[in-house]
Amino acid sequence: MWWWLATPITLARAPIDPSSKLQCVSYAPFRGDQTPLDPSTHIEAAQLEQDLRQLKEITDCVRTYSIENGLDQVPAIATKVGGLKVIQGIWLGSNRSKNFSQVATAVRLSKEFPDTITSLVVGNEVLLRGEMTTADLVAIIRSVKAQVTVPVTYADVWEYWLKNREVYDAVDFVTIHILPFWEDFPIRAKFAASHVNQIRQRMAVAFPGKEILIGETGWPSQGRMREGALPSRTNQARVVSEILGLAKEQGFRVNLIEAYDQPWKRQIEGTMGGYWGLFDSVRRALKYPPGEPISNFPLWKWYIGAGMAVSVLVFAVAGLTLRRRPWTPRFSAWLGVGISATSAGMLFGIAADKMYYESYGWGGWLQWGALLAAGVLSPIFCAQALVSGRGLPTFLDILGPREERKWSKLTAALGLTLAVTAVIAAETALGFVFDPRYRDFPFASLTMAVVPFALLMLNRPQTGARPIAESVFAGLLALSAAYVLINEGRDNWQSLWTCAMYLLLALTLWRARAAQSPG
Repeated sequence: MWWWLATPITLARAPIDPSSKLQCVSYAPFRGDQTPLDPSTHIEAAQLEQDLRQLKEITDCVRTYSIENGLDQVPAIATKVGGLKVIQGIWLGSNRSKNFSQVATAVRLSKEFPDTITSLVVGNEVLLRGEMTTADLVAIIRSVKAQVTVPVTYADVWEYWLKNREVYDAVDFVTIHILPFWEDFPIRAKFAASHVNQIRQRMAVAFPGKEILIGETGWPSQGRMREGALPSRTNQARVVSEILGLAKEQGFRVNLIEAYDQPWKRQIEGTMGGYWGLFDSVRRALKYPPGEPISNFPLWKWYIGAGMAVSVLVFAVAGLTLRRRPWTPRFSAWLGVGISATSAGMLFGIAADKMYYESYGWGGWLQWGALLAAGVLSPIFCAQALVSGRGLPTFLDILGPREERKWSKLTAALGLTLAVTAVIAAETALGFVFDPRYRDFPFASLTMAVVPFALLMLNRPQTGARPIAESVFAGLLALSAAYVLINEGRDNWQSLWTCAMYLLLALTLWRARAAQSPG
């Protein structure tokens, strides 16, 4: 399996070509806990210089979006390091006084650094966000044009240019954002480059006579699927490579989003928002060094070793249990142990990789860490129960009245692991129903935890009352899964897989009975 998952891809053009620098790349300097969402954040000149010296090795230009948080220093530092031009951004919003301040500073910078600042972008997606009327935006654009000698433009997703054609008359050139992953009908990675080119050609027909700059395009390397659009390292490399190849072949300008991964974006855009960069945000290392193979799982050897260790541990626990209680378990018990051990071993590396990239803040680490722990403990505890001939305990066995509790170590371990799995599964399922856009699918860890429980369910007695807690969880998971399957579509295999686990867990919980074998 890992040979297939980790097989590197070969591209006709490397994403970063040493013989051909990138035309331009979006630059935001924020690292670690730094975020523009905090007005007090200020990036020091030394950090900016370190980044820009690194970027000048791969690109001739950087695009900024604001002059706040210390970004007003970028033109001076770009001039100092040499070899970098700047497309200077002016961030516009609903705050008029802040807009005037941004404009004044950007105008001043364009006059101080005329050889570095090649153009001004007056506003970024402000119409998309609904923070300004078209008339007000056009008025500001015309005001800026009257004060500077460099070309002036506005940047927004391509549909909003078609909806607000009067902006076209005010700008010197048209800057459009084409993000195939974020389209209303997401585009698969293999069709992304052709989609970008088709939209560019359509816009050239709609707005003749002025140059069109693709101001943002790219692909995320991590995060959840949107229909058939899958974020991954290989897909990001492929999309970037193919778009740059088309740009060179057909001679159009393109700015990639973005230079560095931006952790702060995950707060508002989910995992996908933080992983559009060509460089890693922590080590500031190029994701795709020229000449090196590109794999979705560069640490796959560690993952396969850890997965094998988990599988061996599951079998070892089953064997030790049999030695302490010598009898001959049914064949189905050993089959269940084998399936649990194999699924856990195969998926552990994927689950660990997803936890690392998808955990954001202490809440995220706690949630995904707890689910991964449940995914590791579930096959271990269930292996012991399968060999012992025990059934899966109910929540009442753990949390019910004291006189009804069955507090053996195995019962407590199994029950608590099941409870953690059920709670996290229910929380994520409800999230996909009510707020799905930026949520990740926990298919790997959830499978590791749920499959052993489902196998152990065969040891449950079929008599007795059905506990209300299990029934509620089962109904919630089943109904949520049905909705998510319809909402996410049949092309999203992460959704299909996750919903299958929701339904399997729902069936496992539905089969619970109050009358249990001794704990």
